[in-house]
Amino acid sequence: MQFNKELLPLIKDAYEERNGILGYRQMTIKLNREHKLHVNRKRIYRLMKILNLKSACRRKRKNYIKSTPEITAENILNREFEADGFGKKWLTDVTEMKYGLAGNAYLSAILDLGDKSIVSFVLGHSNNNELVFRTFDIAHEEHPDAKPIFHSDRGFKYTSKVFKKKLDDSGMTQSMSRISRCIDNGPMEAFWGMMKSEMYNCIISGSLVPMQNSKLLLKNT
Repeated sequence: MQFNKELLPLIKDAYEERNGILGYRQMTIKLNREHKLHVNRKRIYRLMKILNLKSACRRKRKNYIKSTPEITAENILNREFEADGFGKKWLTDVTEMKYGLAGNAYLSAILDLGDKSIVSFVLGHSNNNELVFRTFDIAHEEHPDAKPIFHSDRGFKYTSKVFKKKLDDSGMTQSMSRISRCIDNGPMEAFWGMMKSEMYNCIISGSLVPMQNSKLLLKNT
């Protein structure tokens, strides 16, 4: 289980580095060669399935409009994933979960590196600013004295001036992963992988019931 958690951010990094063209066979070759591992294809296949990563080489490319970040921050956390107490270091991210034939839901959460608990989370149908802002507001309201290093990726929700003001007003220090370096947010990526494996992908449903089970896991973390 621990080895799988270490592999998850490596897989996601490699996938993004190659613009989503790696299937599980090429992914296995790349990881074994670059990280001197001896992982078999079946393990990589299972982990890529958990992360919902598939080779995009035969898919029509979508035209995305790139947004220019309003605010960026250095990687102050610098992969120092240990903390000597609650409220010292918080990680955050949003993950997509599919259900039914064409349903999508998005789960935003904040993870504390001190006790490894989920500080707050919000489930919604859109990956937008409101989802992330609500997640932050809940955490701040419940822990108004916490002033952690607040680490995220460089998604548009976290690089907005509005979000930076929320951090500044709360006395928190913003930290961001480097571009295409999911491993900089490794514990958060590992948590998503574990949650989807244990509480989400094991349930077959055409509704939001799997998400409700995921929320139970978040509450009990």
